[in-house]
Amino acid sequence: MIFVTLICVALIALYFYGTKTFKYWEERGVKHARPIPILGNNARNYLMRKSMTQVITEVYWKYPDEPVVGFFRSLRPELIVRDPNIIKRILNTDFQYFYQRGLNHKADMEPLNRNLFFTGGDMWRLLRQRLTLMARYTTDFIGACGFGLDADSLQDEDSEFRKLGMEIFRIDAKFIFKLFLKQLFPETFKNLKMFGHIEKTVIQLLKQVLKQRNYQPSSRNDFVDLLIECKKKGTIVGESIERRDAEGKPEIAKLEIDDEILAAQMFVFFAAGFETSSSATSTTLNELAHNPHVQVKVQEEIDRVLAKHNNKLCYEAVKEMTYLEWTFKEGMRVLPSLGFLTRECVRKYTFEDLNFSIDEGVLVMIPVQALQNDPSYFPDPEEFRPERFDPELADPNNKFVYLPFGEGPRACVGERLGLMQSLAGLAAVLSKFDVSPAPGAPRHPVLNPAGGIVQSVVGGIPLVFRERSAPH
Repeated sequence: MIFVTLICVALIALYFYGTKTFKYWEERGVKHARPIPILGNNARNYLMRKSMTQVITEVYWKYPDEPVVGFFRSLRPELIVRDPNIIKRILNTDFQYFYQRGLNHKADMEPLNRNLFFTGGDMWRLLRQRLTLMARYTTDFIGACGFGLDADSLQDEDSEFRKLGMEIFRIDAKFIFKLFLKQLFPETFKNLKMFGHIEKTVIQLLKQVLKQRNYQPSSRNDFVDLLIECKKKGTIVGESIERRDAEGKPEIAKLEIDDEILAAQMFVFFAAGFETSSSATSTTLNELAHNPHVQVKVQEEIDRVLAKHNNKLCYEAVKEMTYLEWTFKEGMRVLPSLGFLTRECVRKYTFEDLNFSIDEGVLVMIPVQALQNDPSYFPDPEEFRPERFDPELADPNNKFVYLPFGEGPRACVGERLGLMQSLAGLAAVLSKFDVSPAPGAPRHPVLNPAGGIVQSVVGGIPLVFRERSAPH
């Protein structure tokens, strides 16, 4: 009897704990779906039936007249923003309130998350301050390997690089359960690692490359050289974004660069290069396969430009392929690699035009996938039309609607790099091959319901490549 009583008390306590925040949006007059105890509005994502992007997209279309919509991920109140003007304030104008991505516990951060994408606050600002040197990647990167190792991924399906890439983005029931525990009991499970299974591999990989180069920059001018130089320059010093003195001036912040931080940057650089560029390129090829008239125009431009440069695929040649660039941007509009963006409120913020405030710790989500396929901003969004990105035709008001690389101070620092390597890859393929849909393949890729921040598709995108007989 005592045991049954204890079970009942525990269940009642869990119920009250699992619903304690559910009045948050109601008290602020923000529309939202009724949350489920413990799971909030995120049950289908926890059960791996819908990806986070799919869940957010459904919310976006369910409330077409609302500028913002409330959401609960387990107990955490989150705000889905639909209005581009509010998005602009979140990402840019009022950035000082939203400089965190909200992907880490504030006090405890696992080693691989101490990178430019996941981290926030002073660590983010100082890392960005130094790693902005990435802007030097122009001509050299097209011919250089980012890590100075021969990945041999195209020839070897079992290469260590492919294995690592697959492990980074593998989301299974165990991963989801750990994520759920961290969201339901953030303080209790703050030290639970999400990337512990690859941490040792990434650190060993860094040490291997550094040892090969005798811990000195090489002539490769690649990402590892950048990391070596970053460490050799020593402690990063700059103005704090988090702390101010009695006079309201920013205090001085410092960050010591050790191998752990270097490994974290290597991890996120590799992860971004492995999945985001490849998925965007694959999506573009799929659309070209289903839109042969566009494919012909792209190939005509590639042929014309390469002939001008003695058939050499160089940086200058890629820069001249403007229609190819429009096509790739249209591919990223159809299916952006990151289906949503996140920003965490760092102190109380008031939406004066909506007459409510949110508190520190509330996560703001920007539904990129939904925005970029909304006919209000892109007429006939199901039509693949690269001309949308002709500067003379593009709508300047869509700056905070079209967001494949983010926007504002926390926009992707690798945008230029990612764009160039993807365009070079597409040009190399389309200069030699025609692409068409594989027999029986679906018109639109089937999204993986277990996908995380980066969208992925089930079974890849099957296409048929046929060698071109002659230029167009």
